[in-house]
Amino acid sequence: AKIVATVCERIEAWGIPTVVDPVMISKSGNYLLSPDAVASVKRQLIPLSLVVTPNHHEATALSGVEIHSDDDAREAARRLADLGARFVVIKGGHRPGAPIDLVYDGFSFGELSAERIETENTHGTGCTFSAAIAANLALGFGPLESIARAKLYLTEALRSSYRVGGGHSPVNHFHTVEPIGSLN
Repeated sequence: AKIVATVCERIEAWGIPTVVDPVMISKSGNYLLSPDAVASVKRQLIPLSLVVTPNHHEATALSGVEIHSDDDAREAARRLADLGARFVVIKGGHRPGAPIDLVYDGFSFGELSAERIETENTHGTGCTFSAAIAANLALGFGPLESIARAKLYLTEALRSSYRVGGGHSPVNHFHTVEPIGSLN
């Protein structure tokens, strides 16, 4: 909770548009933050966010809505927007079927879909997505275009990923970088 409070103080002091990936509940449903830190994210950090990108577990914890259907996800997004988030993206990568993200701008809903890339190299997908949104905002794109561009970037990072060590490897963050030649 103290770390969240410090981060919020800096965001307010700098006046920067903020993309919040809550990173509080893993894809397997395990809590990564203490209950007081979760409350601080909800009470302090979400109201400062331009974009918030929870997975389904995190959206449930932050909104109080158990997500079992598309209507539930919409209600969770509304509640997150009521907390102050200007744009809510409830990520759909952990749902069965196509990875469809629900996007809510406080007025209307949209969906961003992509093909599901069959790979075990999924470590860091949520962090990569939120960082790509922030990078696109920094490049001058609007929030909705930044979200759409980040979805495309992540899909290709998954498609071009490769195994590193054991377990779930990371996505390929450098898939857009051209090799500069031989290191001979």
